[in-house]
Order: sequence, then structure tokens, then C-alpha cells
Amino acid sequence: MAPLTGSAAHKQTLLWFIIVSQCVSALGCSPDYEYAIEEFCLAKFRLDMQELDQRRWCSWEDTVELYGELTNCTFLVASKMDCFWPNRLVDEFFIRVHRHYFHDCSLSGRLLRDPPNRILGPFIVVPILVTLLMTALVVWRSKRSEGIV
Repeated sequence: MAPLTGSAAHKQTLLWFIIVSQCVSALGCSPDYEYAIEEFCLAKFRLDMQELDQRRWCSWEDTVELYGELTNCTFLVASKMDCFWPNRLVDEFFIRVHRHYFHDCSLSGRLLRDPPNRILGPFIVVPILVTLLMTALVVWRSKRSEGIV
């Protein structure tokens, strides 16, 4: 086999690094880790979220502490079980948590609601009035044909 040039050697090294890192991350945690974070971390988070009114789940101010505790719990369990953190299992765990608890939340973390009527009203009424006025002006102008070239 011929010796590799600098660029080819870098590509081969990068390829081996990717392969090894995927193998290590796949084998980094036992299935017990997933069970442990479900039983210890998610169980407490579930109880805390049940105490919080469901309408306030999307309020970041109300859930940031609970979410932080959940994150720290997954980290501590990973440390005790000699797992890498974050890992694929943690990512999948948090995706499930988000799908269950935060699926209706906006990206900004604020509760979505309509503005008050005093603000919303003009945005509805003004375009309607302009449309009616323009329609009346076109009809009036088309009936008045004198002076048009």
C-alpha cells in the first residue's frame, strides 16, 4: 500500500475519528442509564409539572428551575454510571420531554395570546374602511365619464 499524502492522511484520520466516536457514544451507556433517568429524574419532573398549572407550562419563568433540575439530574446519573453526558439517550429523553410538556409552546417561551381589542380593532377596521372607500371612489369615478380622455 502506498504512503498517504497529507490531505489523504487527514481525511483518513477524520474518518476513523468519526467511526470511533460513534462506537464509543453508542456503547458509552448501558440500558440501565435510560431506566435510571426515567425513574429518578423524570418521575420528579412529572410530579413538579403536575403541581404547576398546565397553562403555565409554556412560561419559561415558571419552568426554568424545574427544567434545570431535570438537566442536572440526568448529568448526575450519567456521572454515577460512568456515562458520557450529553449522549444520544439524553437527547432522545429530552425530545420526549419536550413533545409531552412543551409541544404547544412558542420558541420564545412566552405564552401566546391575542392582543387586546383596543390594539387589534384598528388593524381590522382600517383595511375594511379603506377597501370600501376605494370601491366607492372607483364606482363614483366610472359613472362620471365627462372630462376623461
